[in-house]
Amino acid sequence: MVSKKDYDCCGWATKANIKCSDGRTIMPDAFKDNDGQIVPLVWNHDHTSVDAVLGHALLENKGNGVFTFVKFNDTETGQNAKKLVKHGDITAFSIFANQLKEAGKNVMHGNIREVSLVLAGANPGASIQPVLSHGEFSEEEAVIYSGEEFELFHSDEPEKKEKGDQKMADENKEKTIADILGTMNQEQRDAVDAIVGMALEDAGAENNDKGDDNEMKHNVFDNDPKMEDGGVLTHADEMEIVKLAKQSGVGSLRTAMEIFDEQNNSLSHSIFSEETVGKLFPEYELLKKGAPDTLERDQTWVDYVIGKIHKSPFARVRTRFADARIADLKAKGYQRKGDYKKNMAQITLLGRSFDPQTIYIKSDMHRDDILDITDFDAAGYQLTQMRHTMNETLALAALIGDGRDEGDEDKIHEAHVHSIYHDDDLYCIHQDVDIAAAKKELQGTNTGANFGENYIYAEAIITAALYSREKYKGSGSLDLFCTPHLLNVMLLARDLNGRRIYDSKTDLAAALNVNAIHTVEQFDGVTRHDDTTDKDKKLLGLFVNLSDYQFGSAKGGEITKFEDFDIDFNKYKYMLETRLSGGLVLPYAAIALEEPVSAVAA
Repeated sequence: MVSKKDYDCCGWATKANIKCSDGRTIMPDAFKDNDGQIVPLVWNHDHTSVDAVLGHALLENKGNGVFTFVKFNDTETGQNAKKLVKHGDITAFSIFANQLKEAGKNVMHGNIREVSLVLAGANPGASIQPVLSHGEFSEEEAVIYSGEEFELFHSDEPEKKEKGDQKMADENKEKTIADILGTMNQEQRDAVDAIVGMALEDAGAENNDKGDDNEMKHNVFDNDPKMEDGGVLTHADEMEIVKLAKQSGVGSLRTAMEIFDEQNNSLSHSIFSEETVGKLFPEYELLKKGAPDTLERDQTWVDYVIGKIHKSPFARVRTRFADARIADLKAKGYQRKGDYKKNMAQITLLGRSFDPQTIYIKSDMHRDDILDITDFDAAGYQLTQMRHTMNETLALAALIGDGRDEGDEDKIHEAHVHSIYHDDDLYCIHQDVDIAAAKKELQGTNTGANFGENYIYAEAIITAALYSREKYKGSGSLDLFCTPHLLNVMLLARDLNGRRIYDSKTDLAAALNVNAIHTVEQFDGVTRHDDTTDKDKKLLGLFVNLSDYQFGSAKGGEITKFEDFDIDFNKYKYMLETRLSGGLVLPYAAIALEEPVSAVAA
């Protein structure tokens, strides 16, 4: 055992089983190979100057971390550091370690190279800070701060156990029941008494025949000095409450107490007061610590859409192509001498251009709220939700528009970001689904045949999808985007024998001749007005290869984050912003299946 007289101060160099700020945890005996080693004592991990070496540190591996004993040099810097420590200006250690080996987020092994004096308080709690080595991030080196304060030795103190040893002994000492009860307040002791009493009653404990005084000495139900006569909960009453709690329809002791109270009016306002019940039952505990789970619509399609859309480095985009489909664009036969040779028909040039629009999302949080929420990073959570909302808005704008009315000042205009569904017929093929025709075709003259509505609906959609592909001029394989309900309607299609036609999404995708099917809850109830027929149409599904759609931005669609602090209102303000254009760049590159709004849906 090292004497205190031989060293100037001691403390924890690093603690085990403490989750660091980056999510990693130092495991016990991670630095056991350093036990008994002497390493340099350095100021703030400065490895560039010999003057930064303040002394040396003896390392001692313990069950819950590495304890260190420090001796300062007689150098000017060493003695200055000793004075700062003695005065209480510096109270914490940190280590520099390399050769780190991890299993998941657990640090299993490492080699301590030096111990540093650091300014405590700036980074409370444990933390692991990666080290930059030659301009590249090194996973094998890190600065580890334990958040523990050290103790200064005094030469006039008698020899005794080191603080760390004593603390470990206290931690490892097995606590007696009396020790545990001694830490409780009166209310907690009352609750324990009640639980013990109920357990005894449940086990059928009875007083022995010798007349020994084995009664429960204290009953929480009897502890109210103001309790009126007749308001005492007897042994039989307690047995009845326990019996009620065991019934399947009751389920809890609290509910049993409430039922008993309702059935015994004489006990009301005396035994089962809010104060008394509060003593018996603990406060509600949050099942999952940290940031709350977010209830939102299925967002898996959003990442797919954003990732599949082509990004252009140009915000102002123009497309141009020649329409060579006109009937007169053919070579002509020369009949006889002297006839006039006619010119070919002129090829029509088609194209479009679109310029960018600024799209943003803005929010704020009061600084007091950020400080008061300590179990998770409230500001980080807010920014994450803002990013999710931004991505969802951009994906919807590309597929069906942002959903706002044309006159809304916040609308993402179709002139800048063209939605596929509302695009011109030259770019998006709008195909009606004829449910009546499908039913007539399937049933034919056999009026006794009764095909299910799901089967008819599915066949009508597949027929319309395949026939519309004859007009399709886009590139690659198509994906289908539809509502979850439409997908289920088609998957539940059965033949006359009751057997399902499509066993899975894969089988259905093969029948539709698409690469994959993506469900989008936001498609539900989306309609458009067809100016050609002067009818409203309901969107059933979009067939498109999103590589034929393009976002144009000067920075490739980059989303920029802005943060500011309003000193007058004590608020942090956050904004995500991008500036882009978008649209299909090939004609007939998408197919929209529609159904008249007046039609009866499956």
